[in-house]
Amino acid sequence: MKTSKSEYDLSAAVWHKSSYSGPSGGDCVEVADGLPGIVPVRDSKRPQGPALTFQATSWNQFVNGVNGGTFGNA
Repeated sequence: MKTSKSEYDLSAAVWHKSSYSGPSGGDCVEVADGLPGIVPVRDSKRPQGPALTFQATSWNQFVNGVNGGTFGNA
C-alpha cells in the first residue's frame, strides 16, 4: 500500500464522491478511477491534502467485503 501522494502523479485524476455522502459536506470520501493498478482515496473536504493509494486488487477485495457484509452494517 502506498500512502504518499508524491508516489504517484494524481494531477490528472478524476475524483468521484461517494454516493453515500450527504449534501451538507460531512464525512465524504472521494475515489479516483482509471489509473492502472492503483486506486487513490482522499477526504473530499481536503482535496489538496494527502491521498491514500491502494493496489487495485486490494481495493476490489475491500469493496467486495463491504458489499458482502463482511464489516457489518453501518
